[in-house]
Amino acid sequence: MALALKLRQNLSVDLADLVRNLIVEGTFRSGERINEVDLASRLDVSRTPVREALSRLASEGFVTIQPRRGFFVQDLRPEQVEHLYMIRATLDPAALELAGIPSNSQLVRLASINKQLSTSGGDPSLTIDLDDRWHLELLSHCHNQILLDLIHQFILRTRPYECAYMREHANVAVVVAKHARVLEALRTKDLQGAAAALRRNLQTAVPQLIQWLRKTSESRDEPRV
Repeated sequence: MALALKLRQNLSVDLADLVRNLIVEGTFRSGERINEVDLASRLDVSRTPVREALSRLASEGFVTIQPRRGFFVQDLRPEQVEHLYMIRATLDPAALELAGIPSNSQLVRLASINKQLSTSGGDPSLTIDLDDRWHLELLSHCHNQILLDLIHQFILRTRPYECAYMREHANVAVVVAKHARVLEALRTKDLQGAAAALRRNLQTAVPQLIQWLRKTSESRDEPRV
């Protein structure tokens, strides 16, 4: 596995960005141990910023720390999906209601992102990047920065689940159609209808995602012959 580190901020933050992307892309798998010595060697950095980066990812829910064993990629658990999306289905519509009806130029940007999403070709990382961009653009005029920070945190925490699922069940057309319903309500100045459509957007995929996670977990736990 070849790794390349782009220095943009400070070393531990850049390392956290790199490892987060590797988890989201599936290079580091659910439950896998991250060897910090090996990672530091591959990137030609000391262990200290690597440990700082992995600790940051632990606080975000991407990795767990097991005493005397090290850092492990967070297992994808069905109950976490339900809890995470329950919170997002509350936070996102609340932010939209606070933001109000978007301007015409913002609606154009949202439609453009949705069009790009429709032609993303089923690439999981690109699809999720565009989906996240759409949601953040939708809520960008909310003046409650604490609320927006929380939403961004939960977007990060749902990405491993979404990417893992999308690698096997890419259904971009459904995502695009859900976004279109939100935009349709906003174009008619129906803010409550748009918030309700956004809530449904965040809720309807949860049962399928939970079912897939349980099936994947059962398959992984089956004894090999």
